[in-house]
Amino acid sequence: METRLGGEKVEHIYEYKNWVNSPLIDRHTKQELLDMENNEEEIRERFCTCLEFGTAGLRGLMGAGTNRMNLYTVGRAAQGLANHINLLGRQYADRGVVIAYDSRRLSYEFALRAALVLNANRIKAYLFDNIRPTPLLSFAVRELGATAGIVVTASHNPSQYNGFKVYWEDGGQITQDRAERITLEINKVCDYCGVSAMEREKAVEHKQLITIGEEIDQKYMERVLSLCLDREMIRIEGGKLGIVYTPLHGTGYRLVASVLAAAGFTKVSTVKEQEKPHMDFPTVRSPNPEDREALEMAIMTARQGDSDIVVGTDPDADRIGIAVRNADGRFETFTGNQIGVLLTEYVLSRRNTLGLSARGDTIVKTIVTSEMGRAIAASHGVDTLDTLTGFKYIGEKIEEFSHTRDKNFVLGYEESNGYLMGDFVRDKDGIIATLIVCEMALYYKLKGMTLSQALEDLYKKYGYYIEDVVSVRLEGCEGLEKIQQVMQYFRDNMDRMNEILGQQVEEIRDYLHRVYYDNNGNRMGSLDLPKSDVLYYKLKNGSWVCIRPSGTEPKIKLYFSIAAGKREEAENRLRSIKAKMESHMNMLV
Repeated sequence: METRLGGEKVEHIYEYKNWVNSPLIDRHTKQELLDMENNEEEIRERFCTCLEFGTAGLRGLMGAGTNRMNLYTVGRAAQGLANHINLLGRQYADRGVVIAYDSRRLSYEFALRAALVLNANRIKAYLFDNIRPTPLLSFAVRELGATAGIVVTASHNPSQYNGFKVYWEDGGQITQDRAERITLEINKVCDYCGVSAMEREKAVEHKQLITIGEEIDQKYMERVLSLCLDREMIRIEGGKLGIVYTPLHGTGYRLVASVLAAAGFTKVSTVKEQEKPHMDFPTVRSPNPEDREALEMAIMTARQGDSDIVVGTDPDADRIGIAVRNADGRFETFTGNQIGVLLTEYVLSRRNTLGLSARGDTIVKTIVTSEMGRAIAASHGVDTLDTLTGFKYIGEKIEEFSHTRDKNFVLGYEESNGYLMGDFVRDKDGIIATLIVCEMALYYKLKGMTLSQALEDLYKKYGYYIEDVVSVRLEGCEGLEKIQQVMQYFRDNMDRMNEILGQQVEEIRDYLHRVYYDNNGNRMGSLDLPKSDVLYYKLKNGSWVCIRPSGTEPKIKLYFSIAAGKREEAENRLRSIKAKMESHMNMLV
């Protein structure tokens, strides 16, 4: 039986036997495979396809098989990257590749395998001496003048996942065009088991494998601290803000604690049970700071003292979640959109007050992020640009601005709790975000306000924008097929969307075909963003609904954003649209 689902076509029984019989497969992997020899469904899941390499690199469950993260799939991806770099010329190979890794199971082993495969192809590898956050990898690529970067992480996914993300010389994640060219090279590597790797001792001896450490950390921290909008305020008043921080067993603790202390925040405590890195994230169901559940231990710690704010970073420290003590003493969590609009108002208003505003100031957000940020930016005379979902597209805009010089990047953010200031990192950055959010919380506290009160003031001024996301998990090869079928169903039924949503649809945008339609399915024009499997339904009064497959997990995601003059009206409309859409989705899946 042959299957093609996103990755390459694989005859799963044949490939399974190849792995079992190969003398190059290690005995632990072979035993894992032999234990499933009578389970054809499991073999199909492991070998029905090759783990797909996209603009997010590889990400998947760990285990044996072509459709899993393991030393062999990582080695094959590294070989494809090496082939691509060598095709570009010796000057690219000589500049090398920087490699970082997080606290997950096998992250170090995957990082080392990638480095030694690159070394076997005469490409220098800079490997960090210990776990590091993803944004530091982005910084290091630029700082060292490297051709590319790799970070081994699965971000906020559960502990059974891992990933292999590739960055290019600008410090941003690879673009779609480069991902496709690297994929072509990966697909030429037919034998997973036959990828060559240099011996570590030889790589070190020949200066092909270079260890990097705290010298990069220090340079990065200096740049992060330079982003403070009011360093003097923090120096004088920083001790008045009580902060509880949790790295959720990930990479953030050392750098976040150091940055906050260096800035002048002296009342910072951590969640001791979550402070040390751990491959299994034992105190949380999922290490995702977007979820209140992941912050509960930090909130309990904050309640026991007089702390004002809780901040958590995910395992690779590129995104944050926060909870803030209200006037009545309760801790309230904020969505990614709410943090984004608070940062937009704070950064832009303070830049104006401090005389830092510049011609061409621009914020950049994704298409599934609240439109409230656009309204706030416009009130400050600042432009807003939209990109496709994924911070890599925001990074592309920063790189574009650096060449055109017609716009000045101020702030980038996405609804999934990713934020960035400055241009020395080209991906979302939880360390930068933690610093600026704490500065913002201190600023409002000195005015006698909580962040909840500041947000409510923004709602009263700009209207109530209420958002939500629903994720439908569809595992395995069958799940991939179902996701494709669902997306095709909605493309085939554009003229029914008024009925399905129970709301008037003004415009339908199909980013896969880069066209938009009226609510009867009549083509109206072309879209100028890159191709992506996304359907966007623009409703009246600035509201919208969006459907897209997740780029990193086996999910289809439904995004809702409802705008109204009153909170109750917005919440009622959101409930109605969500109920109708979820009911329809349940019939499809």
